Amino acid sequence: MTNLKLGKLPDRSPAKITITVSAELNRELHDYASLYRQTYGESESVAELIPFMLDVFLGSDRAFAKARKEGFPAADMSEK
Repeated sequence: MTNLKLGKLPDRSPAKITITVSAELNRELHDYASLYRQTYGESESVAELIPFMLDVFLGSDRAFAKARKEGFPAADMSEK
């Protein structure tokens, strides 16, 4: 077996998740999208921003990172 410098790429299949948010959170998300547009001069929908927001949130949660590093069991993706 050949050992390439580049390992096997991770699963990049998108997963669609549907959520319901409060009216207040919905307003805040739209406010964030407006501020994003003002800051970067590009309009992005709330639906486009949310995955990146979640990625930043999870990446900055030190307790979550520590738990995963210590072998916290992965979620069962078969549950819905």
